[in-house]
Amino acid sequence: MTTEEFIRIMDSGAEVTAGSEIHLHMTYLSNEAMKITSELNNSYHTPEEIGELMTRLTGREFPEGAYMFPPFYTDCGKNIKLGKNVFINAGCQFQNQGGITIGDGSLIGPKTVIATLNHHKNPKKRANLIPKPVVIGKNVWIGANVTILPGVTIGDGAIIAAGAVVSKDVQANTIAGGVPARFIKNIDLEE
Repeated sequence: MTTEEFIRIMDSGAEVTAGSEIHLHMTYLSNEAMKITSELNNSYHTPEEIGELMTRLTGREFPEGAYMFPPFYTDCGKNIKLGKNVFINAGCQFQNQGGITIGDGSLIGPKTVIATLNHHKNPKKRANLIPKPVVIGKNVWIGANVTILPGVTIGDGAIIAAGAVVSKDVQANTIAGGVPARFIKNIDLEE
């Protein structure tokens, strides 16, 4: 199985059976990601070196103006799509097999967790995985210690308050917070 085939299957949302060829490829990619993130996280790197390591990790060119403060953790890497001028703060964990897209200019707070996989609800199939993408729009601000669950879309310009657990979509230009995250208010675009 190629990584391109893996991403296509994961992006389809099809259930991944434990022990299957795709599940084994997932394990292969996890080991590759551990090697690259170990290099990223365990010594100082210039911004250019961070960009090179992220390009290796994601298989995509690190975008113009994008920046990150390590450490950064992921168990795949290959299904992360970053826009220009994205900032990822320290200690973030991206479980990205199901796909994570982050739009231009978005800010990801420290210790943010983004999950794109659920296990099967049936205990007899519990080791099976169900991928669902997370999409974060442009110019979104994710506060510190936020958890974003599989299948969530966060609209352009939204703010997610620190410590929130986002289990449902968040509309553009709104503020959401809490556990579970709820609408707090609209953002005044005239300020």
